[in-house]
Amino acid sequence: MKVVFWGTRGSIATVGAQTQVYGGNTPCVSIEKDQTLLILDAGSGIRRLADQGYYKDFGDIHILLTHLHMDHIQGLGFFNMFFDPQAEIHLWGPPSTSATLKMRLHRYLSPPLFPVRIRDFNCTLHIHEVTQETFYIEPFYVATNFILHPGPTLGFRVSDGDKVVAYLPDHEPALGARHFPQSPDWTSGFALAQNADMLIHDAQYSDEEYTERQGWGHSSINHALAFAELARVKRLELFHHDPSHSDEDLERLYSQHVNGQWDFKVFLAKEDATLEI
Repeated sequence: MKVVFWGTRGSIATVGAQTQVYGGNTPCVSIEKDQTLLILDAGSGIRRLADQGYYKDFGDIHILLTHLHMDHIQGLGFFNMFFDPQAEIHLWGPPSTSATLKMRLHRYLSPPLFPVRIRDFNCTLHIHEVTQETFYIEPFYVATNFILHPGPTLGFRVSDGDKVVAYLPDHEPALGARHFPQSPDWTSGFALAQNADMLIHDAQYSDEEYTERQGWGHSSINHALAFAELARVKRLELFHHDPSHSDEDLERLYSQHVNGQWDFKVFLAKEDATLEI
C-alpha cells in the first residue's frame, strides 16, 4: 500500500512561512494499491490532490469521510472530478440520528456557505452511509467504528489482507479516564488500531493545552503515544497539528515527548510525504 499525506493540519488551514515543513492544509490522506484509490477526508488538502491530477490513473474514486466538521469537508467543492461527467465517485460517511448523510452534506454544499449544490455535480455520484461495519473496496477491507469526538465520527481501519493502516484523525480516547490508558475493552478506537502497521492519530495538543480543552475531541501527544503503545502498532504518525503550532513548535514538542523509549516508530505527519507500507 502507498500512503500519501495531502493535508495534516487540524481545525483550520494555516498556510504560511511557519508551516512549510509539515504543512498547513487540513486533513486529506490517500491510500492506493493496484488501480484503487481511497481518499480519507476532504479537507483543503484534497484540492492539492485534484490539482496534481493524482486520481487520473485510477478507476472509480472513493472518498471516506470520518465526520462532517468543516476542516474535513471544506475541500469537497474544490475536487474537480465532481464536475467531470465521465467520473464515478463513491462518497462514504456517517449519518446522524436526525439526518441522512446527503442531507448533512447539503448543509455545507449550498448557499450561503457554498454557491454550488450537490445536484450541480456532473459526475455519477454514489453516497454510502456508514456506521459500524466492514465493507470491501477491492483490494481493501475497510472496517469502521464510532470513536470519541463531538458529533457522529468514524475511525477507519484499511487492510489489503497483509498490511493495515488505521486512521483516527480526530479522537479523544482519554476523555473521562482518570488514568489513561485503561484496559482495551474500555478504550475508544482500540479495535481499529490494534496491531496496525501504521496508525495516523490525532495529536493536536501539548499536555498543558489539553488540560484547558478537555472534551473538545482531540488528544495530546502523550495520549496519542499511550494509545499507540496500548494498541501495539508498528508506526505512529502524529496528525491533526494545531493551527497555532509552527514547524518549530511541532519539533520542540516532538523532542520533549518522543525520546526513544517507545517500541514503535514515531513521526510528525508531513504534507507531501509518500510512504510504502
